[in-house]
Amino acid sequence: MATGARHTTFSIIGSDVAITGNVAASVDLHVDGKIEGDLKCANLVQGEASEIKGAVTAETAKLAGLVDGSIEAKTLIVHASARITGDVFYENITIENGGKVEGKLSHRRAGAAKAPPPLEVIENKSVGL
Repeated sequence: MATGARHTTFSIIGSDVAITGNVAASVDLHVDGKIEGDLKCANLVQGEASEIKGAVTAETAKLAGLVDGSIEAKTLIVHASARITGDVFYENITIENGGKVEGKLSHRRAGAAKAPPPLEVIENKSVGL
C-alpha cells in the first residue's frame, strides 16, 4: 500500500524530508530524514543518515542514525552506525559493536508501571514542641 492510503501499516519519512515539530504516528514509522521534535510511534526503524533531535517513544526502536534525546522503548536495537546522546529506558536492548550510546541506561521490567513523580514540598512550616 502507498503511504498516506487508508489502512496503511507504516509510514515513511524520506531522506529529503526535514520536519520541525513533534511527530506522532499510530502505525510503524521508517525515518530516513531529519526530525527536530519529539517522536512517538508504534515501531520505529531509523536509517543511517537520519537525525532525530528530540525524545523518542516506541514499542520497538531499531536505530541506525543520530538520536539526540531520550529514548523509551520496550525493545531497543542500536545498530553499529547509531549515535545516541540521551537517557535510554528499555525492557530489552541489543547494542551492536560500534553502536554509541552516551547517557544513562535504565532497565524496566516487562509490564512495570512508570514510577510516580517525586513528591514536591509546597510549604515548609516549623512545628514547635
